[in-house]
Order: sequence, then structure tokens, then C-alpha cells
Amino acid sequence: MFSLIAGPCVIESEEMIMDIAKRMKAITEELGIPYTFKASFDKANRTSITGKRGPGIEEGLRILKRVKDELGLPVATDIHEPWQAEIAAKVVDIIQIPAFLCRQTDLLVAAAKTGKKVNIKKAQFLAAWDMKNCAQKVSDSGNDDIMLCERGTCFGYNNLVVDMTGLVEMKKLGYPVIFDATHSVQKPGGNGTSTGGNREYVEYLAKAAVAVGVDGLFMETHPNPDCAWSDGPNMVVLDDMKGLLEKLIKVYKAVHEDE
Repeated sequence: MFSLIAGPCVIESEEMIMDIAKRMKAITEELGIPYTFKASFDKANRTSITGKRGPGIEEGLRILKRVKDELGLPVATDIHEPWQAEIAAKVVDIIQIPAFLCRQTDLLVAAAKTGKKVNIKKAQFLAAWDMKNCAQKVSDSGNDDIMLCERGTCFGYNNLVVDMTGLVEMKKLGYPVIFDATHSVQKPGGNGTSTGGNREYVEYLAKAAVAVGVDGLFMETHPNPDCAWSDGPNMVVLDDMKGLLEKLIKVYKAVHEDE
């Protein structure tokens, strides 16, 4: 079965985080999907300086630790600066490298040295095979526990496109490949001072990625995405997650029925 990394884009409140984590745990346990909860303590790459960024590293990690301790879920978060790696590693199970920063050597080395699993998101301007060098920076720093994540490639102004053959190319590098189904439907900066997107296409891209044979999916979800602090237009409505995952399981079983 494919694994799932999912949660809201950014920590908006402790109450919201616990509610989403509890509901996602119940859904994934019922469906038999290995699940990691993800949320950001700081969105340092907002389109506008006025965008809400989150509670910061100290408070954010405290909330993620509560998810881990009370619900028994592994947790993931992204870092933007090398000094954050060691601090985040005290709580999280997966350290995520944002797409725009996937070639930042110091950041990759710092993440590697924590010994935690490192999920490297492919930059929107890189080819799939270019991820070899990103992964090598982590592996050469003594950590082979690496995942590579596809999140779409720049295609004209404010648009992304996903080349499904790129998933195959990344798998050739020898690491698990994750498909980010929600960021792949973004329209970066498309709303002027915030990112736009089209969540109705998440299902179709996710189905295609599962059919190609990805090892896992990344999806952001929120009870009311239209009111979310970040990435609302491309997030999956929390009430729709179970139905979407049920469809994806059917695709997975159809592809793997002879195995």
C-alpha cells in the first residue's frame, strides 16, 4: 500500500491541528494506509510579506509533539534554515526540504546529520534526473534515509505541469518517490499576493501517480480550505479525504493485482 503524508499547510491553532490529526488517523487506520501527519511551524516562503507564517519553531514543535505523543502518529515538518534541523529533529520523524531550497547544500547537510528521514521536494525548475545531486548531498553526509518528492514543474506564468514519466525517472535513482498531489495543482503567485490553485484536479493527478507506481502521496488538507492561512485553493477539504483515498486504493489494487 502507498503511504500518506498529510495535514494542513501551516499550524493555525493547536485545536485545529489536533482535530485534523485525529480525523486523519481514524481514516487511515480504517483504510490500512501508513500515515504521517505534516504541518509547518513557519511558512517562510509566502508570496507576500503580509502572509501569515505560523507560530514559529518553538510553539510549532510543541504542538507537533502533542500529536506524536497523544495520537502515536509519526510527524513531519519542513525547515528553511540549517540551524532549524537539529531542533526539529528532536520531535519530528521526517524533515522536509522545501522545493525552492532543494539545492541548498548547507540545509541538506544539516538535515542529513540529524539521522532523520529526509524528504526532498523537487524544485519547480529542475528535471527529475537533477534530483540525483540533491540526494547525493544527503547520502554523502552519512544519511541514506531519503525520499524524493515531485510537486510539479514550471510551465509558463503561474502554472505547473506534472510529467508522469518524471516519477519513473526519479525512481531510477533508487529512493522512494512521493507525489505531492496538492502543490502540483498550485498556481504560484496566481492570486497576486497569494498562491492560487485548483483542488478539483488533485484526484486526477493522484490517481495517475498511484498508477505509475509511486511509493507514497503527499496531500494537504483542511476543514475549510477557503479560509486557510496558506495554500487554500489547492488543499483537499478534510471531509472529502476518505472518499478520495478510497478511490486511490482502488487504483492501487488494480495496478498491483498480479503481484
